[in-house]
Amino acid sequence: MTARDTDWDGVRLHVVTGKGGTGKTTVAASLALALASGGRKVLLVEVEGRQGIAQIFDLPPLPYEERKIAVAPGGGDVYALAIDPEEAMLEYLEMFYGMRRAGRTLAKMGIVDFATTVAPGFRDVLVTGKTTEAVRRRGKNGSRVYDAVVLDAPPTGRVTRFLNVTQEVAGLARVGPIKNHSDLVSGVVKSPETAVHFVTVLEEMPVQETLDGIAELRSAGLPAGGIFINMVRESLLPQATLDSAVKGGFDAGEIALGLKAAGLADGAGDASAVADALAAEVVEHARRTELEKTERAALMTAALPAYELPLLADGVDLTGLYELAETICAKGAA
Repeated sequence: MTARDTDWDGVRLHVVTGKGGTGKTTVAASLALALASGGRKVLLVEVEGRQGIAQIFDLPPLPYEERKIAVAPGGGDVYALAIDPEEAMLEYLEMFYGMRRAGRTLAKMGIVDFATTVAPGFRDVLVTGKTTEAVRRRGKNGSRVYDAVVLDAPPTGRVTRFLNVTQEVAGLARVGPIKNHSDLVSGVVKSPETAVHFVTVLEEMPVQETLDGIAELRSAGLPAGGIFINMVRESLLPQATLDSAVKGGFDAGEIALGLKAAGLADGAGDASAVADALAAEVVEHARRTELEKTERAALMTAALPAYELPLLADGVDLTGLYELAETICAKGAA
């Protein structure tokens, strides 16, 4: 049994957020691969115009259309969509007012950019609306087109405002198509079908921002999902050695003796210099490990499922994405 059956029972929209530098897009892409494994069909959506999905899958820039970009482990397909707010607005004008041609004229005049700049809540309604439409969409046979949708969302500091579309458009429209559309979007985002996942690393600022983001999300009545602790480094030393190093430093003498015994140092001076450098590294490693333990404990206070993903020694490439996807599956996160 996996998190798809337990932690995320019934979830079909997975919103992924995180502080910059934590690997938010990498985790979103890996999660999409994991969710698609075993023959499922998943849509991976980005909304920030950075073409991050194309870069991470080593593809040309994605157009504003859903297209297959990867085959998941064990079969299954991942599709991608890079949402363009202007095109989303033109679709909106066509859907509710039948004025796509007029909309293109407005776009050429810069009115669309103006509208989404002075009313950012309207822009968020457009892009979240496109995403939730994919969640609700059914094929001719009546079944859902996608088994799951993964949204690579804005950073943690903006995600609650981004998702809380009803509140954000309240000053724009209290009745009419915009209000009705935002209510429809909100109905999906605030439902059990949605989970907002946070990506962090074991450092003080990202962890605190994650905890603040979870609290803000809960205050807005939005559904928190899980915490992906990314770029986790395994400790290379026994716990007893780490404890000793944190409490009183580390005795370089034993290292020097070991170096000489192994024939790795030419003389006492050489062995001492190398041993001092290695001892300093041990102490630094021990302190970092202790700090990470503290940050991990802080994250646990959020009372959300947590999934640790390893630091990829060779960096993030397509092979690394599949490695992370398999880790997510193995940890029961998909």
